[in-house]
Formats: sequence, structure tokens, C-alpha cells
Amino acid sequence: MPVKIRLQRHGKKGKPFYWIVAANSRAKRDGKFLEKLGTYNPVSNPAQIEIDVDAAVKWLKNGAQPSDTARRILSYKGVLLKYHLLGGVAKGALTEEQAEAKFNAWIEEKANKVSTKEQKLAKEKAEAKAKALDAEKEANEKRKNAAVAKATEATVEATEEVTEATEAPEAEAPAEENNETEA
Repeated sequence: MPVKIRLQRHGKKGKPFYWIVAANSRAKRDGKFLEKLGTYNPVSNPAQIEIDVDAAVKWLKNGAQPSDTARRILSYKGVLLKYHLLGGVAKGALTEEQAEAKFNAWIEEKANKVSTKEQKLAKEKAEAKAKALDAEKEANEKRKNAAVAKATEATVEATEEVTEATEAPEAEAPAEENNETEA
């Protein structure tokens, strides 16, 4: 029975979520599996990957072949490195302590890279939010200025109409007085 380490799709349409499983290569993609090794969420940024390194190494030692995507995920999380280091221990090139020290140093370096990326993404998100807020404030200020200008314009027009209306009766009133004096 050839065993594959592959992804099993779960999640909603357009929002994939995968289980990393060891399964019979003849089984359906989302069918029976032998063991669940971890999860992979590609929707988040950076992608969230949880994997049981020891179980994955056990399956690799037993001859399981990872799919292309699973191989990349295993490499990203250091499973293939640990498998490689344990092969060196088996051949006598390294001691188990040296292999474990190398693996832990690699994991620490990888964690620093990921945290740097997360900080960069958070900073970019905060900058974009601040920029959007500034643009919104500017648009609100323009709207406010336009409303004030329109209101003052309406007030000026109203006062002009009122002054025209008050000036017109004054002009007519002396004419009426003249008519009365003439009669």
C-alpha cells in the first residue's frame, strides 16, 4: 500500500482550509486517511501552518511520498530538514544532540523571519488605515467647506432679495406722495 502525504480540502467555497494527512495513494482526495499530521490555512497572511513534525518524519521514514504542495509545506516547517538530519544520525555523520541543535537553530531563525514579516504586514496595514483616515478627513473637510460656502451664498442671495424688496417700496412711496401733492 503506497502512502502519500497530501492535502485534504475542507472549508467553504472560496475559503479553503486543508488538513495535511498521510493517506493511501489510491484513496479519494477527501476520503479515508491513515493519520492527520496537521493543518494549513492559506487564506490568512502569512499562511497558518500547524504540523506534528515527529509524526510527519515517522511517515517519511516509512516511505511515504509527499505531494508537491505537501513537500513545500513540510520543507517550510522544517520536517524535511529534520528527516535529513536524522538520516545523518543514522549514518553516523552527526550525533543526535548536534542534529537537534541544528534543527532548533533553524526553527528559531525561521520564527524570526516569520515574525519580521508579520510586523511588516501589520505596519503596512496601519499605514494604509492612517492614509484612508486622512483621505476621509480631507473629503469631510471639503464637504463641510462646500456646505458652508453654499449656505453663505444662499444667505447673501436672501439678503440681496430682502434689500431689493425694501428698496423698491421706498422708491414707490415718494412717488405716491408726489401724486397726492399734485392732486
